[in-house]
Amino acid sequence: QVRLVESGGGLVQAGGSLRLSCVASMRTFTVYHTGWFRQAPGKEREFVAARSWKGTNTYYSDSVKGRFTISSDNAKNTVYLQMDNLRPEDTAVYYCAAANVIDNMRRDDEYDYWGQGTQVTVST
Repeated sequence: QVRLVESGGGLVQAGGSLRLSCVASMRTFTVYHTGWFRQAPGKEREFVAARSWKGTNTYYSDSVKGRFTISSDNAKNTVYLQMDNLRPEDTAVYYCAAANVIDNMRRDDEYDYWGQGTQVTVST
């Protein structure tokens, strides 16, 4: 069974940084497309960033472009989300997701596997 486990969330002041990690159990994780989504209280889950399995293409939402970076370490079966210059509106539960075949990497319903989420809270 495929399992994704996120970590790295926490409480940070506005302007600070956090790095989220997502470790995958599958041995062939390197051939999966991966994405990060977030959900704030009372809001729909929204796309944050995604990376094609070769790393050739990366995608970001407009709200995080220039501040967040998605990357991976294939040897560790891990995908990262480096978050810099955090803002209070970035407060949410962050989820990583993976899919072997995907058409639109910004759509959450196209991902097959999800982690349990990690809370990120940005204070003013």
